[in-house]
Amino acid sequence: MISQRNKLCIWLLGINMFISAFTFGGGYVVVPMIRKYFVFRRKLFSEDELVDMAAIAQSSPGAIAINLSTLVGFRVAGVTGAVISCFAAVIPSLVILIFISMFYIAFAANPLITAVLKGMQAGVAALIVDFVVDMSCMVIKERSLPLILMIPTAFLANFIFEINVAIILAVCCILCITRVWLNERRKK
Repeated sequence: MISQRNKLCIWLLGINMFISAFTFGGGYVVVPMIRKYFVFRRKLFSEDELVDMAAIAQSSPGAIAINLSTLVGFRVAGVTGAVISCFAAVIPSLVILIFISMFYIAFAANPLITAVLKGMQAGVAALIVDFVVDMSCMVIKERSLPLILMIPTAFLANFIFEINVAIILAVCCILCITRVWLNERRKK
């Protein structure tokens, strides 16, 4: 008989392989899928916890999708879940890349493949916009003027003034850390 923990690990393997195999466009596309299966369907953690994990995954070195899958696996089933989720997140992409590289010339010249990839770009853009809107709504719920102003300021800094994203991220991190530190001091 399979224990509850083993069933959870098997589910983690399957769902992470599914998410990795059918989400194109990077880490931000994975977030809505993880929200759907882990937060809404299985209720394994809250949406706030997912946003926290997404922020950690984004600021950690490596691919956001793999980092997030690993963090989610750790949150759900500890170290074993992290290893399973990381493995499951990597395998589909690896297999797809091996297959595409074997037939690269045929893929690159095929107009149907080109059209499919253009369609995927539109879908990926929609998912990223959905994620940004959800995160912005959560920031607005905090009712913190500095956090709310950080969103358009970061956009303008990059889009208009062409400031490097790493610098913007570093400044935002410092501001957020300072905000948390000041709030903790006020509580004491």
